[in-house]
Amino acid sequence: MKKRLLVFALVISVMALAIGCQPASKDTQDDKPYIAMIALGYGHQFWQAVRQGAEEAAKDYNVRITFEGPEEETMVDKQVDMLKTALANNPAAVALAAIDVESVTGILKDAKAKGIRIVGFDSGTGEEAEAHCSTDNLQAAALAAENAARILNGKGKIGIVGHSQTVIDAVQRVDGFVEKIEKEYPDIEIVDIQYGDGDHLKSAEVTKGMLQAHPDIDLIYTSNEGACVGAYNGLKEAGKIKEVLLVGFDSSAAMKEGVRSGEIVGAITQDPVGMGYKTVEAAVKLLNGEKVDSFIDTGCYWYDASNMDEDHIKPLLYD
Repeated sequence: MKKRLLVFALVISVMALAIGCQPASKDTQDDKPYIAMIALGYGHQFWQAVRQGAEEAAKDYNVRITFEGPEEETMVDKQVDMLKTALANNPAAVALAAIDVESVTGILKDAKAKGIRIVGFDSGTGEEAEAHCSTDNLQAAALAAENAARILNGKGKIGIVGHSQTVIDAVQRVDGFVEKIEKEYPDIEIVDIQYGDGDHLKSAEVTKGMLQAHPDIDLIYTSNEGACVGAYNGLKEAGKIKEVLLVGFDSSAAMKEGVRSGEIVGAITQDPVGMGYKTVEAAVKLLNGEKVDSFIDTGCYWYDASNMDEDHIKPLLYD
């Protein structure tokens, strides 16, 4: 009898141990509000910095996020597929930086009708977003224009290498620059505007073609990292580095090296970590029924060799 009781006790102990080692029947992550974030792209360090900020906010606000984007910032169809897949997973909110607003408008309208909250970040989502967290790109471009004009002493000829004619923030980075120059600097002429899709090779070719068509250009302004590095390479290949001045937008290892050496006279940097954080924060506030501003400026700064190592600039210069 004692032997049977001992065996029975051992069996109960093993069963209890096995049950104790089983994972919880429901992942605690499932209890958290789920926010799906889909970026304009994924490969560039800018987006990794946005993700870092978003993950910090997710931890602080106790929500679950996913963060993804297509390999290239021109892959409209792939981004649309990502959005549809994310919505199939029933998020409480979606945060999107749309490559092409028209391609997602109908999808977002349907999502809003189901009670899903919509937040735009960076390029945004057009009118469907309840809040848009981004650099004020018109203001950032105007800041670039002010510094370009200062460098030229208020007189000269400028060419522009943009990265997109459809993405809202890209359009604003050109428009804001042009408007500022035309309004306040009558002795500066913008002689050409071309686009290289943010691709290094294409932007280099665009730059060399621009120099051939307008050999008297004094300065080139570029609207993102790809355009800047491409123009930088194009100027080197044309033997015009430092002869034609270069102003950039965003940051990368190559850009930082160029700025430090003076081959790029300066650039505008955004605050991608702050952008990611404020995007998740805005989504959480909407889910909690709090009032949120329709536009949330995430900031921008001019940097050059003289200030790029200062405490308020250095953390924003991503590779």
